[in-house]
Amino acid sequence: MATYCLTVARLQEINQEVYNFLASAGAKYGVGFWKPGSGIIHQIILENYAYPGVMLIGTDSHTPNGGGLGCICIGVGGADAVDVMAGIPWELKCPNVIGVKLTGTLSGWTSPKDVILKVAGILTVKGGTGAIVEYHGPGVDSISCTGMATICNMGAEIGATTSVFPYNHRMRTYLEKTGRGEIAAQANENQDLLVPDSGCHYDQIIEINLSELKPHINGPFTPDLAHPVSDIGSVAEKNGWPLDVKVGLIGSCTNSSYEDMGRAASLAKQALDKGLKCKAQFTVTPGSEQIRATIERDGYAKMLRDVGGVVLANACGPCIGQWDRRDVKKGEKNTIVTSFNRNFTARNDANPATHAFVTSPEIVTALAIAGTLKFNPETDFLTAPNGEKFKLLPPTGDELPARDFDPGQDTYQHPPADGSGLRVDVNPQSNRLQLLEPFDRWNGKDLEDLQVLIKVKGKCTTDHISAAGPWLKFRGHLDNISNNLLIGAVNTENDAVNKIRNYLTGEFGGVPDVARYYKKHNVSWVVVGDENYGEGSSREHAALEPRHLGGRAIIVKSFARIHETNLKKQGLLPLTFSNPADYDKIRPDDKISIVGLKSFAPGKPLKAVIKHSDGSSETFELNHTFNETQSEWFQAGSALNRMKELQK
Repeated sequence: MATYCLTVARLQEINQEVYNFLASAGAKYGVGFWKPGSGIIHQIILENYAYPGVMLIGTDSHTPNGGGLGCICIGVGGADAVDVMAGIPWELKCPNVIGVKLTGTLSGWTSPKDVILKVAGILTVKGGTGAIVEYHGPGVDSISCTGMATICNMGAEIGATTSVFPYNHRMRTYLEKTGRGEIAAQANENQDLLVPDSGCHYDQIIEINLSELKPHINGPFTPDLAHPVSDIGSVAEKNGWPLDVKVGLIGSCTNSSYEDMGRAASLAKQALDKGLKCKAQFTVTPGSEQIRATIERDGYAKMLRDVGGVVLANACGPCIGQWDRRDVKKGEKNTIVTSFNRNFTARNDANPATHAFVTSPEIVTALAIAGTLKFNPETDFLTAPNGEKFKLLPPTGDELPARDFDPGQDTYQHPPADGSGLRVDVNPQSNRLQLLEPFDRWNGKDLEDLQVLIKVKGKCTTDHISAAGPWLKFRGHLDNISNNLLIGAVNTENDAVNKIRNYLTGEFGGVPDVARYYKKHNVSWVVVGDENYGEGSSREHAALEPRHLGGRAIIVKSFARIHETNLKKQGLLPLTFSNPADYDKIRPDDKISIVGLKSFAPGKPLKAVIKHSDGSSETFELNHTFNETQSEWFQAGSALNRMKELQK
């Protein structure tokens, strides 16, 4: 409890001006504010707002967490949310539907997390792009409501638009336990509308027998590299991955339910009963104040502390890089295991040499106790201090608390009846907050001689484009956070990160530094990228920053859905190679003209004219997915600019 209180108090001190801004904005515009310490918004939604059949958008890629309660919850960029709040219809290209048929029953060491880890291994990080994943079949009833939320939450890692489960008795019980019995009654009366239609068609079918599913662990560096836990030790040895587990981390928006914490605590108790504690460091991140208070009351938090754990604040924490890690030096190879959803390079601790694996809270706890990836809890023995060999029994835990939830501290600020006379609190001298200035309008001409800023090699997530961790303190200040633009992307010219050539000076520099130099000298630029560019977080800054620093277009083999829309919203041109092999024709020192913008229209490709430094040139086709409304965003300079035009 002391750790929790100190952490929240410290956060309040550091971030007070940001909290004041959020509270004042909410009060002025009639919106409630969940104060610091409330928890992660996805858990707040599940506990308070979600209900079967609702359609909800949220400004985070893990918004689909609500699918565990039968909701259609879709992650979007901030500009999309602004549209909806302003009464403008939100639109989405009609997705395909991937059906995942579940049979059998979960038991033993296998958990709901293993379902999505398995699906990620099948579909990969882009296999769900442009699709809703609908889970169905008799196996669904063996999964708790919060377990279904875990599965839907991590559907973001396969690129899915959202994921959803059919309404059942597990959801009804959860609604009743969280004070929403009337909604449960309504859902029961309309259950036929909240389950798959008889004979419905799926564009793709995946079948998983839960009785045969084994515990999985995915990674490192990507959430779709799936391994059975029984194999990970030998696979790690073969690949030279560090076997010693330095830190085990449980919690986050994906896996911090009462059931998750109870199952982890059951393993902690077994170890403690034998006089054993974790060999690895161990952290616990409750997803909400309600979960924190309830696991404190019911003794789970004490068990997790006693086995060596540290209970952190109710927040995203290390899952998004909010981790002041000091046990290893940057660049030192090491292994961590988490129950989070993502494990991209340097995401958790800003160390590109950290090998992060994602798995269930149960497996994290077992591996933290054992201290090695070579431990398979289904078959292997631990050694107690007295020399006794023993096996951990499969984890157990109540789905929901027998004594109902303890809401903990009241962290919700209701809006005033009339906030029209209030002022939004932004200090002009702040280095954390900065009011946005409108981007410039399109000048009506083709974009000529755009300098290639960087040609990106391989995976480029929104974490590579706009790093999280310590940079998040600047997310309210566009100019300051733009100093992290593409600092994690690999440059094809030299296989280095954050080291590109400035073609005006001939010298190498950091990506944001070169971009700023080009902007200062009125040189517009373009980024060239690979497959699934912008996967991961719905991070708006990954689109705002290139626009702010003078970017005009992003040309890649393919985009992740949210990032592509975010780029359009900021007046950039997200374009794809008509022939992906044309990526190889572009050289780092090229200049690119984008031709055909005067007749820019839905479904009509544009042309790229490439000028090489040796005087040669070539032309190829670029595709786009702009519709008429989105074309107007580009012409106006951004979606916000267009919104302002329509108000005149």
